[in-house]
Amino acid sequence: MDIERRIQGLRNEIRKHDRLYHVENRPIISDQEYDQLYRELVDLEQQHPEFLTPDSPTQRVGGTPLDGFRSERHRIPMLSISNTYSPGEVREFDARIHRMLQTADYDSALGISEQEFRNACGKPVEYVVEPKVDGVAIALCYEQGTFVKALTRGDGVEGDDVSANVRTMRTVPLHLESIPESLSHLEVRGEVYMERADFESYNAELLQQAKEPFANPRNATAGSLKQLDPREAAKRPLKMFVHSLGYMEGIQFQTHAEALHALADFGLRVIAPFHVLPDIAAVIALCDEFESKRYDLPFGIDGLVIKVNSRHQQAILGSTTKSPRWVIAYKFKAEQATTLLSNITWQVGRTGALTPVAELEPVPLAGTVIRRATLHNYDEIERKDLRIGDRVIIEKGGEVIPKVVLSLKETRTGIERVPERPTQCPSCGGVVHRPEDEVVYRCENLSCPAQMERRLDHFGARGAMDIEGLGDVLVHQLVESGLVKSLPDLYRLDREHLLSLERMGEKSADNLLSAIQSSKTQPPSRLLFGLGIRHVGSHVTNVLSRTVGNIWELKEKSVEQLTEISEIGPVVAASIHEFFQDENNLTVLEQLEQLGLNFVNAEKPEARPHTSPIAGKTFVITGTLEGMSRDEAKAFLESYGAKVTGSVSAKTDFLLCGTDAGSKLTKAQQLGVRVIELTELRSLLGE
Repeated sequence: MDIERRIQGLRNEIRKHDRLYHVENRPIISDQEYDQLYRELVDLEQQHPEFLTPDSPTQRVGGTPLDGFRSERHRIPMLSISNTYSPGEVREFDARIHRMLQTADYDSALGISEQEFRNACGKPVEYVVEPKVDGVAIALCYEQGTFVKALTRGDGVEGDDVSANVRTMRTVPLHLESIPESLSHLEVRGEVYMERADFESYNAELLQQAKEPFANPRNATAGSLKQLDPREAAKRPLKMFVHSLGYMEGIQFQTHAEALHALADFGLRVIAPFHVLPDIAAVIALCDEFESKRYDLPFGIDGLVIKVNSRHQQAILGSTTKSPRWVIAYKFKAEQATTLLSNITWQVGRTGALTPVAELEPVPLAGTVIRRATLHNYDEIERKDLRIGDRVIIEKGGEVIPKVVLSLKETRTGIERVPERPTQCPSCGGVVHRPEDEVVYRCENLSCPAQMERRLDHFGARGAMDIEGLGDVLVHQLVESGLVKSLPDLYRLDREHLLSLERMGEKSADNLLSAIQSSKTQPPSRLLFGLGIRHVGSHVTNVLSRTVGNIWELKEKSVEQLTEISEIGPVVAASIHEFFQDENNLTVLEQLEQLGLNFVNAEKPEARPHTSPIAGKTFVITGTLEGMSRDEAKAFLESYGAKVTGSVSAKTDFLLCGTDAGSKLTKAQQLGVRVIELTELRSLLGE
């Protein structure tokens, strides 16, 4: 018992000093004294492993590399924030808030009582204003005060589990302090970032090691969080601010400011400085004042975040499918600098689009040195009359992406050159073309190395070939190592190939090979979607698979014949026709067929008549459906003429509900939307 008490005492003391040093920036002991405490704890835990717990300070750095990052669904979606760029737009935001509170309907407010609703609608609107940190959004989850996982924003619905890397960060407590006993689950959200000085030091280290430096702190942060080896992530100078709440059980807050103060008391590093202001006039005054002071902060910001303080008012205002209505970002004006446009090169994007890049004489701007800037497309070059050798003004929008604003034509000497249009892909050497009515030149070669990672990512994704274990990190390794140069190469991989990759274990290799083999049985619609034909999404491939019995039939169809297919318009038809006329693409398809992939739809379904009972009806899907994925359910409903949306509203006709349904079910019941299970749906359709 004495040993267990000593271990717990050491942990509490180390946590206290971690908080004082990393969160409050006021250490009270020397590094040597801290190291002595830490070493004693390590020794005791090694001697008595029965007392080791996951939230011990010694467990920050993981010992084993990860095979990849698994995705997990957010309990509450991580939505984006709408932007404003002027005081006038901020006033419009405030007017909209007041208008919505005055006309609000109690039935649309979730999670508050009718009395709370009335009180909130009648109260003045206060705002909390916070710095908009230029970092990577992360959600931290705590159970009974102990850190359990960290998820990236991802697509807002699902994020990657980066817990092992976040666990290494000293600004993230592994155990919360002074929490109420009732608090069983707490999710907080914030930004992981690098301070400017830390970023410059880290880039200097990379240059000393003859490695490519990062373009900006945000890229460095994102790359660090996606390290497969937590020990490497631990070497990166990452920090985190917490700025908002996610899902929680056992605690309630009246205001956003109250929540921030409580989170700080729990030991979390809360966004600073934040201001509670009585009205929008005070908010605008702070925005004006802060714009000139933003570089006084040690970290990069590109604006301020303005939030309604009352959490009851937040509940009434709610969210759109993309962003909460009670919060907005005020973006600072971009800064400018003058430099020399020394060259224009062409870069192949992951979608095959060729983008002109301005190669610039290095110039400092907004805290970083700018060497390159995007020019978007050739029409933009012509519109701005840019020439190689021009003096140009560059601007850094949002403190992240630099762009060329204009050329200083009065400084020309006559030696400047007009850049040429691209004729060949700089990656594969193939012919590029510019589709009609588009401004972008494209390379459509399925085997173009510059596009291979993007194509492979999409090919193996859910909804396409659904190859379990083929994550973006592994895809990068396969392409970089030269093992996969085209899609057919994926099906030529063997155990020896995979084991040659860094951090690839035997079990992971066997599981991946099994998943690749299983994907050969996917229906032709999945294969078509996986090919990534421009303008052709999953719905279009389902339409096509109901029309043709073999993928090769599409090669024989003209644009006019394709447009005769229900729901295929001229743009989509032209894209399909163009794809199937490209010899490189046909070679890839022939090889995939030879390797055993499914090109034949043995049971080609006829298009279901749109006189079905659900034709024209709007569905939302929630929960886990038995024997059917959400993508399959969506395609099934659409084949009967129904429309599938992502959120429940008064316009929703049916909620297709599986097990473990969440807030969508609650809202559907409140709005009187008909809730239907899969068996009932099949019965309704006569299946």
